[in-house]
Amino acid sequence: MALTLNWKLAFVALLVLLFQASRATSRSLYEASMIQKHELWMARSGRAYKDDVEKAKRFTIFKDNAEYIDSVNKAGIKPYKLDINEFADLTNEEFRASHNGYRMPSQHKPSEITSFKYENVTAPSTMDWRKEGVVTGVKDQGQCGCCWAFSAVAATEGINKIKTGKLISLSEQELVDCDTSSDMGCEGGLMDDAFKFIIKNHGLTTESNYPYEGRDGTCKTGKESNHAAEITSYEDVPANSESALLKAVANQPVSVAIDASGSDFQFYSSGVFTGECGTELDHGVTAVGYGEASDGTKYWLVKNSWGTSWGENGYIRMQRNIDAEEGLCGIAMQASYPTA
Repeated sequence: MALTLNWKLAFVALLVLLFQASRATSRSLYEASMIQKHELWMARSGRAYKDDVEKAKRFTIFKDNAEYIDSVNKAGIKPYKLDINEFADLTNEEFRASHNGYRMPSQHKPSEITSFKYENVTAPSTMDWRKEGVVTGVKDQGQCGCCWAFSAVAATEGINKIKTGKLISLSEQELVDCDTSSDMGCEGGLMDDAFKFIIKNHGLTTESNYPYEGRDGTCKTGKESNHAAEITSYEDVPANSESALLKAVANQPVSVAIDASGSDFQFYSSGVFTGECGTELDHGVTAVGYGEASDGTKYWLVKNSWGTSWGENGYIRMQRNIDAEEGLCGIAMQASYPTA
């Protein structure tokens, strides 16, 4: 009897050891798979680290982000997808610090211009200014928090095309270097302040004449005087009104500020974004249209400045007509557009 009992205990112990060994093997295979995924991602993104310590740190962040992305996609409860993009080895805090840059005013000041020229306009059911040849290609601000400059430039490029028939890529770097009285280059700024500078400066030069460098620089006297496009004024869209924003976007690309602080925004890949976000506006982008998805969800078509590898070739569709008056991620809170 004792021998039988000892044999059973030994057999159970063996099963436990085999189970633990199997789990360990599974973990090692999983880790190896993730390491391989990180190596492939590094090669694709052109990423290199200064030493093994930094690489180990970045791998841990990459692994956490990859697992989060996988969990969201596998859950299948959201109408959008996430993906491992070029920001996958950054924490959300690091990402926000380096890729946003809209300075939300401590208290909202009413526009100096009280009119809203599109108040009585009837907007069409859909709009995509890209199809009208009014939008330049998606640009990449890199690790410089000057989203405000890209947003203001995109809106200026749009109205210039509408008024003159010429689509000209304008210089964000001119704003970064020269618009220093109110805005702070890579440390952040406001689109309205950028419009004020463009008006006072009598326009902006071209991207090719004053190319983007992704860092703060000294204003290059002479280059900035060769203006390629001008605006005469700007207007704020009535705040907290998606219907007013719709009328504005129906007539031209519009600068908008949003709360882009969430991880879902960082790793957005496709679909209509309905993700959780607040109204702590921290990123300037450009609304270049609107429409309705196949499932009936209405959306804003938004041009970003994080390159074409992010989102839908650099764009995001954000849910429109939500219950909150400020719109998803605060998109209707502080919208504005230049006039020419």
